[in-house]
Amino acid sequence: MNAQANDVLSPSWLGAPIDARRLFAPEQAALMATLRGLAPADWAREAVPDWTVRDLAAHLLGDFYGRLARDRDGHREGPSFAPGEPLEAFIHRVNHEWVDAHRRVSPGALTATLDLIGGQVARFFEATDPDAPSLGVSWAGVDPAPMWLDSARDLTEFWTHRQQIRHAVGQGTDPDPRFLSVVLDTFMRALPHTLRGVAARVGTQVQVRVDGPAGGNWSATATGSTWSLAEPPAERPAAVVRMDAETAWRLCTRGIQPEAALTRVRVDGDRQLAEAACRIVSIVH
Repeated sequence: MNAQANDVLSPSWLGAPIDARRLFAPEQAALMATLRGLAPADWAREAVPDWTVRDLAAHLLGDFYGRLARDRDGHREGPSFAPGEPLEAFIHRVNHEWVDAHRRVSPGALTATLDLIGGQVARFFEATDPDAPSLGVSWAGVDPAPMWLDSARDLTEFWTHRQQIRHAVGQGTDPDPRFLSVVLDTFMRALPHTLRGVAARVGTQVQVRVDGPAGGNWSATATGSTWSLAEPPAERPAAVVRMDAETAWRLCTRGIQPEAALTRVRVDGDRQLAEAACRIVSIVH
């Protein structure tokens, strides 16, 4: 589908807008509580492959500075694409360069700076216009994206990195549905883009149902050349994929692979459509 041809102020195929603005301040508070509760040895634990907890905290700081510089301050200097470098490779490269440069920064200094700059990020998002055009969201197939999706995408990144820190030190996923429900709702906006190459008769519907207090029901409907989240749920969808919230968010962030997720979900109806839906990914990877 040609996402750029959609009216950025009303990309109906993405479904109803999400308002994540109110959640940035409590998410920031939760991050700071997590970091301040770490023991000195915890900062050296592996949080994601090749990165420690300290590295991941530095990466978050880079995300914070980047958002403020670009969107609040209009600052356009910084790293640029190498010749022929694709978006994913560029993002991974500059992320690693930033983290490598901050390995000399102590956990205490990182925590203090994250507290200061993270508060500014929360206030920035609280004041945004959700309908304004903003950065593209590649995994949803839309560029430019409306600010409501771009900001919700950032909330999911901040939340996901906090969970990775929690897991690294032996804590479970934060089950607070205030955050997790919005995170899952945002992640599921990748469904139309995930199914873009799947040919199906107009009206064919795939439903993803996530159980629990943070869960929900997302229906992707074939509309011809695209799939859409705007159509009402069908009484008899062609395929239903049912999973728990932990499986859902880990699948969308590639904490587990689609093959592993399929062993943990219940599938009713067309198996091929269900497997296609389980290829969903809601991060740049």
